[in-house]
Amino acid sequence: MIAADDQLRGDGDPTVVMMPAEIDLTNADEIRQKMRAAASRGAAVLIIDMSETTFCDSAGVQAIIDAYNEVDARNQNAATRTQLRLVATAVRRVLTLTGVDQLIPVYSTLEAALAR
Repeated sequence: MIAADDQLRGDGDPTVVMMPAEIDLTNADEIRQKMRAAASRGAAVLIIDMSETTFCDSAGVQAIIDAYNEVDARNQNAATRTQLRLVATAVRRVLTLTGVDQLIPVYSTLEAALAR
């Protein structure tokens, strides 16, 4: 179980969604719901922080793609568009191999994602 206080930071812009150390089939739905809730806040910048994530299987990758699709759909009808950004180190290769980095810009540090 992921504690809500440990996963979501920021009430405005940017909003940072903190990911757990491992993302797999057992927690992908919970992750998906948390990212959906964060996206619904309408922040101009939404950062998925996977800097502490050391394992991400296909269910986790799909949850991230679902977040991208959710934000993209909201952006079609929104007055203010949301930029989605990802922070990843240990799982960056998985994100590159699956093409997630072609959908969402991936940064090495949270500071770099915030600075952009």
